Amino acid sequence: MSFDELEHTADLRLRVRGATLEEIFAEAGRAIFQAMYGRCKDRGVERRIELEAENLESLLFDYLSELLFITDVENLVFCTFDVQIKGTGLTAVLGGEPFDPDRHSGGTLIKGVSYSGLEIRREEEGYVVEIILDV
Repeated sequence: MSFDELEHTADLRLRVRGATLEEIFAEAGRAIFQAMYGRCKDRGVERRIELEAENLESLLFDYLSELLFITDVENLVFCTFDVQIKGTGLTAVLGGEPFDPDRHSGGTLIKGVSYSGLEIRREEEGYVVEIILDV
């Protein structure tokens, strides 16, 4: 599993890799939170989400958008992402901690996820997706 930050003119662009679809989704969540808040520690805060979509790209879009919504509304920072995917449905258990301005400030404010170029591709060693985030 890995992710890389790629050059983009105005937004944040990430390339995420994983051996499975679950790893792609988990790593994408981890990448977003690391970009926004840096490192976090699982301090027992847990949230569970369930989503359905028309296809995997829409599911990834909805999942990442839901993560941004929860962090914005509940002031939570997540660092563990246990994702299960069946077809175009997702169940995820997120672990993390409350936002602490002393430890979580200084990152990149992400306002939203873009559909632009969002395509999950199967490669020899797993899956890869490039995600553009509105900052």
